[in-house]
Amino acid sequence: MRHLLFGLAVVGLSGLVACGVNKSGNLTVAKDIVIANEILPVAQKPCFEGAYYRKLVSSHDYWRGIEGTVILPTIAFDEDRKHPKKPGQYLDNPSIYLGGSMGNQETDIGLTWEVVKEENGQVSKQRKAFRPFLRRTEHASGQLAIFENAPAQKEYYWYPGEEVKMSLVLIADKRVRFVVEGAGKKFERDFDCDGYLLSDVGEFKRVNAIDQVANEGKPVQATKTKVLNAEWKNTSLFRLVDDNIVSVPFKKARYTEMMCPAVGYFDVKASTSQAAVGAERLSISGVAFK
Repeated sequence: MRHLLFGLAVVGLSGLVACGVNKSGNLTVAKDIVIANEILPVAQKPCFEGAYYRKLVSSHDYWRGIEGTVILPTIAFDEDRKHPKKPGQYLDNPSIYLGGSMGNQETDIGLTWEVVKEENGQVSKQRKAFRPFLRRTEHASGQLAIFENAPAQKEYYWYPGEEVKMSLVLIADKRVRFVVEGAGKKFERDFDCDGYLLSDVGEFKRVNAIDQVANEGKPVQATKTKVLNAEWKNTSLFRLVDDNIVSVPFKKARYTEMMCPAVGYFDVKASTSQAAVGAERLSISGVAFK
C-alpha cells in the first residue's frame, strides 16, 4: 500500500458538514466555478513495486481532501497462493482506499480484506470482510510511522456488493478525518499526520489494489487472484476557495492515472458521463486481461 477546469455540484454535502470541514472554512456547493491558477497533474508517475494496483492521484496543489462512493468488489482467490504460516489465508489481499501526501508524509486510509471476530469471540482464521485501516509514514517532526485497523466489531465490517462512501479530509493542522459509511454501518476516525497543514499544498489519491504479503518493493508475484467489478459511483476532490470548501469532480483532467505493474492486469470501463464525475467500473486480475 504505497502506493482551470469547471466544478460540478458538491457530492456528499451532508457528509462534509458532519466531517466538520467548516472548522477551516465555510462549505458551499460549487457549480461551474473556475479555480484560479489550478495546477494540472503530471503526465505520468513511476510505479512502486509490490502490488497490482490502479491509482488515480491529483496534482500537488491546495487540495483539502477526497471522497468517493463505491460498490465493493467480489474476490476470487488463487488457491495455489495460500499463506504457509496462516491456514485459511492467502498471499494476496484486496484493498480499496484513499490517501494523500503532504509535507513528505504519505497516508493510505480505507478498506482492506481482514480477519474478523466471530460470534464466539474468537478471531477468524480466514479473512472475511473489508475492514477500515489507517496508515501513515514517519515524518521529520519525529512522528512515527503507524498502521492500525478499526476495532474487530461487526459494525465495522463491509462485504462485497455493499455500497460505501469514503472520505478523507484535512480538518486542522496535522489532522485528517476519515469516514466510511454504508449498508447501515459507519466508522469515523481523526488521525494525526504532522505533515498535513492547512496552508500547504499536497496531493490526494484513490486506489484499488491486490496487495501481496511481504512483497512491498519487490516485483509482483504471479497470481490468478481476481478482484472484480468494483464500481465507483463518483469521486471528488475538496479545495479551499475564497474561504469556502468546494467539491470538484476527480475527472481525467485532474489526475495522473497509474496501472501497475502493467495496463493489461486491469479492466476499466466508464462512459463519458461517468468519467465526468470520477466514476468507473474496475476489475483487477493477476492473469492479464489482454
